[in-house]
Amino acid sequence: MVQHTFQKKYLYKDFDISFNANPLTGDLGTKTDINAINQSLRSLIQTSYYERPFQPWVGSKIRKILFEPADYISMNDLKSSLEEVIGNYEQRVVITNLAVEDLSEMNAYKISITYQINTQTDPIYVDVVLKRLR
Repeated sequence: MVQHTFQKKYLYKDFDISFNANPLTGDLGTKTDINAINQSLRSLIQTSYYERPFQPWVGSKIRKILFEPADYISMNDLKSSLEEVIGNYEQRVVITNLAVEDLSEMNAYKISITYQINTQTDPIYVDVVLKRLR
């Protein structure tokens, strides 16, 4: 009797929230592994409370903090909000470093996140720029 063993190609796979179609198949595009997690982190960071249908508790107060005066208190509040939302809703990662930089000339904050995927040891870096836009 022949036994077949299958190995998963990807550890994590999510659909692409830009809704771009796959050029070969025409299906909804996908993101895999690190790209899927980076997309999830960016999405979580930019989500406010009551923004997701049927999940009003998923989100953070990060957008409100963007319109506070750019001082040490706001940056610490932003950092703690980021740690909370990522810690609560992204269980695939462990944050090893989180830095918030004030970009006053651009009316923005630069967020640098260093994390490890639970199943890997290599650190992964992602930068997100949050702008104060209305």
